[in-house]
Amino acid sequence: MKKTMITMSSITYAMKAKEYLNSLGYWCEVERTRKNIGSGCGYSIVVQDDPDLITARLDRRNIPYKGIYSL
Repeated sequence: MKKTMITMSSITYAMKAKEYLNSLGYWCEVERTRKNIGSGCGYSIVVQDDPDLITARLDRRNIPYKGIYSL
């Protein structure tokens, strides 16, 4: 299954995103951002579902993110 890394603005927001997405039934893990991927706080969430759907959920909950990268 295709995975997507969404870089976060802080570890706190990464943890909030994981908790929120898991509560909705989405698979989500917090990982260190890979060195070859953008900037941010150094932490990202990795998801398997449609990144547009996931970011729409994050926007609705006012959880900021930096970028979206296919893995």
